[in-house]
Amino acid sequence: MPLSRLAALHGVATSYSPSPGRTVPATDTAVVAALAALGIDASTPDAVRAALAAREAETRDRLLPPTVVCWGGRPPDALSALPDGTRLRITTEQGETRAGAEQLPPGVHALHATAPDGRTADAHLVVAPDRLPTPPGRSHGLLVQLYSLLSRRSWGMGDLGDLAELTAWAGRALGAGFVQVNPLHAAVPGTPTDPSPYRPSSRRFPDPVHLRIEDIPEFAYVADRDRLRALLERAGRLRASVLDKDALIDRDAVWELKREALELIREVPLGPGRRAAYADFLAEGGEALEDHVTWCALAEVHGPEWQRWPVGLRDPRSPETARARCELMDRVDFHSRLAWLTDAQLATAQRSARDAGMPVGLVHDLAVGVHPGGADAWAQQEYYAAGMSVGAPPDAFNARGQDWGLPPWRPDRLAASGYAPYRHLLRALFRYTGALRIDHVMGLFRLWWIPQGQPPTEGTYVRYDAEAMLAVLTLEASRAGALVIGEDLGTVEPGVRETLQERGVLGTSVLWFERDWEGDGRPLPPERWRADCLATATTHDLPPTASRLTGDHVELRDRLGLLAGALADERAAASAETGEWLAFFARLGLLRGSGSAVSEEAEIQAVHRFLLRTPARMVGIWLPDAVGDRRPQNLPGTWDQYPNWRLPVADAAGRPMTLEELAASPRLHALLDVVRARAGDVRARAGDDGGGRPRR
Repeated sequence: MPLSRLAALHGVATSYSPSPGRTVPATDTAVVAALAALGIDASTPDAVRAALAAREAETRDRLLPPTVVCWGGRPPDALSALPDGTRLRITTEQGETRAGAEQLPPGVHALHATAPDGRTADAHLVVAPDRLPTPPGRSHGLLVQLYSLLSRRSWGMGDLGDLAELTAWAGRALGAGFVQVNPLHAAVPGTPTDPSPYRPSSRRFPDPVHLRIEDIPEFAYVADRDRLRALLERAGRLRASVLDKDALIDRDAVWELKREALELIREVPLGPGRRAAYADFLAEGGEALEDHVTWCALAEVHGPEWQRWPVGLRDPRSPETARARCELMDRVDFHSRLAWLTDAQLATAQRSARDAGMPVGLVHDLAVGVHPGGADAWAQQEYYAAGMSVGAPPDAFNARGQDWGLPPWRPDRLAASGYAPYRHLLRALFRYTGALRIDHVMGLFRLWWIPQGQPPTEGTYVRYDAEAMLAVLTLEASRAGALVIGEDLGTVEPGVRETLQERGVLGTSVLWFERDWEGDGRPLPPERWRADCLATATTHDLPPTASRLTGDHVELRDRLGLLAGALADERAAASAETGEWLAFFARLGLLRGSGSAVSEEAEIQAVHRFLLRTPARMVGIWLPDAVGDRRPQNLPGTWDQYPNWRLPVADAAGRPMTLEELAASPRLHALLDVVRARAGDVRARAGDDGGGRPRR
């Protein structure tokens, strides 16, 4: 059919396979809508025929695609397919001009081709190493949602000072090799703010709500000490309400206090060295920073959804926006200062991790997308598919599918730009991280596009140039010397995990999902786990290990009306699942005793002994698991029925624990002693000194 051919030429799927052997067709409505979002009119048969003819002619006459990939310095296939006698001119990032593609330095270069028949083409040439950096030996580390980690110095939620303290302690006292945190991207302002870190205003810039106010050098010189003292007292009360009075973390209240304090701090003149550093930051940030802080200033006046702003301000390049930026220059400078301060504290946290001996350090999290009304969607409108939202199709776990409310990038515009917004995003994140976790890493290959206003069932997959996306990722990570971890849980199309592994992207393996699905379905023996992964017992979207072992997660979902079946049946199934794993641990000698004689704490230790028996290069310990916390940080399928993203780390009784109490917790140290002992045994057998190097 012409529509199917047209869709295939633009990477739009006309069907998908939710499970092996089953194919589901996409509706024509979904396909036509996806093509329209790519600028292709397929609304009538005549329009389809015209668009198909134009695309086929373009493909036939085109010398080169807009972006060409060169792996490991080898000439790409696209160049070998050029007509004999084609002349090449390559201008490298460094400004050099070459006549061929051999021995090019890594980077994104400008390629110009002239064929013998006079046809010419310009393309971006991405030269990337074959693989990402390899993990420096095996390591274990902590996983935590930063907002949930309060110290006695926090202002009601965890901050970057707490993160630096955690990394210093975990590296030195626990032998941890990394600390993974939730996305720290800038949130959409307003009250109430969406507490989810996975629907940010900008992925390019961090959120200043995470600033440790007292660590800003100018804090000590604020003139109005009485007002500052009052703010500190209010911050203390806010902290006490969370830690001592069972209140939820209130991001809005924290930001109100911090914003007021930051206004005071900004009145302190910067010293010459600090001013020079700030000027360098502004120059390096360039247009991307200017756009972000302009959006922040405009949002203070017109609200956080740019689609509702006066028409002239909806375009970041319009004369009206330029005038408004000048009129709001004071607020633009304020938000620029916040971006600078936050960037500096993130860098400090990573230095703290490395100074503590961590071979990796901080693992930051990259969300799938951004809020449609936020700063990135405003500043980069041309790169986003208007009228579309990202989600997931119906599957065995969610018959209605999912709509995440995030606009997708247009693959055609990305390719035409040489993946500029993607490159700049990665470069910004790699400034202060030792590894990057990519949420829903399958999105480098394809995303489920849903027309706005339609249910997820009315969506279809749109494909991206995975080779180019991976090449850019490999290039930027290699430049930074950073690892990449892909969250590849759930339904993954065939070949994706193999391709990611080939390029050095580590996967994510969660214990409860690792079964012999191609055999008897029983727990997968540790020696059969993949090595190139981060192995964990749980994630922020799953029940804590104590909750799973006790069955509390079933009771919680029952109270919230989320169970698909009868409570008794769900409880029995959950008990059978955990019982099977515990019996497996016992057979492996990881768990001694049985039944009520074994404590939940001993079972959690057995879980982590098992993880360390696998060949996984990285083993992550969910920090709340170390103290028996039973409350999930996020319960998918809920909005206001459950306090998602607003709970502090707590002990087994639900009592919030400070960072100081965590550091002194006997239960935490008992678990980490198990982990370190097992890790030491593994290194000893491998002849490794603990830093990834053979002993001499």
